[in-house]
Amino acid sequence: MADVGWGLALLAGVGAIVWGAESFAEHLSAASVRLGVSAFALALLLAGAEPEELATAVVASVRKVPAVALGDVLGANIAMCLVALGLAACIAPLPFGGRVRRYAVLGLPAGIAAVVVMWDGRISRIDASLLLLLYVGYVATIWALERQPPIIGEAEELDEAREEAQRGIRRRVGRELVLVLAGVIAMAAGATVLVEAVRRITHTEATQTDISLTLVGFVTAFELVVLAWSASRRGASETVIAAVVGSFAYNATMTLGVAALVRPLEVVDASRLHAPAVLMLLALALVVVLGAARGVLTRRHGMLLLALYPVFLVYVISR
Repeated sequence: MADVGWGLALLAGVGAIVWGAESFAEHLSAASVRLGVSAFALALLLAGAEPEELATAVVASVRKVPAVALGDVLGANIAMCLVALGLAACIAPLPFGGRVRRYAVLGLPAGIAAVVVMWDGRISRIDASLLLLLYVGYVATIWALERQPPIIGEAEELDEAREEAQRGIRRRVGRELVLVLAGVIAMAAGATVLVEAVRRITHTEATQTDISLTLVGFVTAFELVVLAWSASRRGASETVIAAVVGSFAYNATMTLGVAALVRPLEVVDASRLHAPAVLMLLALALVVVLGAARGVLTRRHGMLLLALYPVFLVYVISR
């Protein structure tokens, strides 16, 4: 009976995280544009921002459940590559031009660095600092090449906020800031409940890892799944796809780095993360190869990506 209660709590945590991430991204963008915040400040706030993954990983670190933090990052990145892009490509072909390739190709070294530091099952504060520096380098490189702040993850909301401002749609700044705060609180509370539910449902590290690779990873990537799906329905731009692909680097560096700075991450059985870590890199590499070949992710590519995700889930669950 207790497990049923914690199962319901897990679902409640999921809902709070999803709503909080959406509220945070949408209303922070609108409030920032209305307040005239500089592009530099916006980049620091939103460049690559994946607040739901970050909140979950930090809470898992604080609650001494490192398997959840590590599994979430790997699982979310795999879900982004296979589900978010796969679903969107099934709806309509996705542009895969120079900007998308740049974000994706530069994301591969970030992913490799994350795999290297987690391979032995421990990410120290020194490792965490290196990951954070790598993310700064990632952002700086893209900024230098494009001569504008990167658009990654929920930062895509900025374009919509600017368009509304140009059309004369006025929003009350106070209301926007209140909803930003509500989003942060919802994400923090949802992540806390989610992590605690995983701890209560299972006390074994192996099961915590598998739940995080599958359920938790998909949940925290869900925001980008919705973003890619809705963007594809209205004619996805290269910016939107770059936003999704670029989030891979954020999770591999910033999310892991911040979580490990709070408390070094260390799992007993590192081998359980090896195959998923390699699969994470292969998922992004596959997206790059498919997209670069013709400059577009076709429906056939999307079907392939989507078909591979259940294979990943079966592998994790059955091992």
